[in-house]
Amino acid sequence: MRFKELVFSKATVPALLAGIAGILVVLYAWQLPPFTSSVQSTNNAYVKGQVTILAPQLAGYVVQVPVTDYLTVKKGDLLVQLDDRIYSQQLAQAQATLGQQQSALANYDANHASKKSSVELAEAQLVAAEASLEKAQRDAGRNSSLLKSGIAAQSSADQATAALAQAEAGVEQAKASVAIAEQNLALVEAGKPGLEAAVKGAEAAVQLAQINLSNTRVVAPVDGRLGEVTARVGQYVSVGTQLTSVTPPRTWVIANFKETQMAGLKVGQEASFTVDALSAGRLTGHISEISPAAGSEFSVLKPDNATGNFTKVAQRIPVRIEIDPDQALAPQLLPGMSVEVSIETGTTKS
Repeated sequence: MRFKELVFSKATVPALLAGIAGILVVLYAWQLPPFTSSVQSTNNAYVKGQVTILAPQLAGYVVQVPVTDYLTVKKGDLLVQLDDRIYSQQLAQAQATLGQQQSALANYDANHASKKSSVELAEAQLVAAEASLEKAQRDAGRNSSLLKSGIAAQSSADQATAALAQAEAGVEQAKASVAIAEQNLALVEAGKPGLEAAVKGAEAAVQLAQINLSNTRVVAPVDGRLGEVTARVGQYVSVGTQLTSVTPPRTWVIANFKETQMAGLKVGQEASFTVDALSAGRLTGHISEISPAAGSEFSVLKPDNATGNFTKVAQRIPVRIEIDPDQALAPQLLPGMSVEVSIETGTTKS
């Protein structure tokens, strides 16, 4: 009886309640059961975008800068114009060389047609010479028979023999003419690959000159807004000199969660976030990708934990969050803004 009175006395009940409350506070602070939350949050998160640094592919003097800092531009808009006089002349020279090579190839076609006609003419002459030879052979044979019969005179037989010899010589000469004509044709045809290669080389030179000339114009690669424009008229720029940057309107969020928070995160889960620069409200999105490695693995100087004293630090895993469309605050998001992200691990965006 005294024990029960001691336990449930007015002095011990408040102490017992205070102890229970303290335990509950600790469980809640560490998000331990029964206070485990399905929401994972982090303030190590930033708005990201495709910021493209623009630089010339050629060296030269800047002659025109028709844009200003932070201007909205469309794809193809001229941002910086370099002096193009040298490259215009190089294009004209390349086009002239191409014209010469094309003329040489056209002359080949005419010369080839002429040589082919010569071969055909020589072959026709050979056919005629062979026909004459056949006639001379028949005449010689007939005169020889008549001479043996005593009908023809010796002079007629001699004339037939001479005509036969002349016809045989004519055939040999015609064959030689055909061979010479064929050699001339083959010689012309052998030069065609070189002429065609010269034309292709000249065409490539024209295309290269056109590319170089077009590269004197630095244009916007996409729709977006410019950053600071550092190019100045009269400035000499080399290849790779930063002139300005362009940022498309599309943005997303990269949230770096601790590895201890990753157990419940997966692609498709709904997310909400607030932006430090925009205190007006909360935006929504969903997890689209989870990094295949911790952020430290992508750093230039990776930590070496094999030497020295080791202090365990929770690694951060980048998580990409796509922003839901048709939100009033979305157009105000700019790459680099700090955000606070919360992800409901119990929901998945359909």
